[in-house]
Amino acid sequence: MPARPLSDQSLQLIHALRESLEQALGGVDALEERTLFGSYCFFVDGKLCLGVKNEELLVRLPPERHGEFLEMQGLRELSPGGGMQGYFWVSSDGYASREHWSFWLHEALAYNPQAKASPRRKKAEASETAARATSAPSAKAGKRKKHPIFDSE
Repeated sequence: MPARPLSDQSLQLIHALRESLEQALGGVDALEERTLFGSYCFFVDGKLCLGVKNEELLVRLPPERHGEFLEMQGLRELSPGGGMQGYFWVSSDGYASREHWSFWLHEALAYNPQAKASPRRKKAEASETAARATSAPSAKAGKRKKHPIFDSE
């Protein structure tokens, strides 16, 4: 299923976050972008740091301060069941001012060196290996098997 197009507001938020991170990090060498949790996420040194979903900001913060952050305005847990300590959604009210925006950016970047990178899933590695194996030419007969979409050839 193709991904839904991002709203203009989401694209603006992604752009603003990218620029803020590049400025804070002094470049893009440590910055990686990919999707996760249905969000557009930014990884710093291989660890999830910040992300965007619709008009909300995904922020990774110190799990030991989870309770403290929960009391802040415009913030909700990523996983209300408590399984994802330190991961929060910040609504647009929570980052509307430059001061609030800077606060979340600073907190996420300050925690990043202590954060643990999640190892790549074995399932993903296994599917990559399987994909390589299936894309390799068959050692059987030198005849190539036709794909159904090429029946007209």
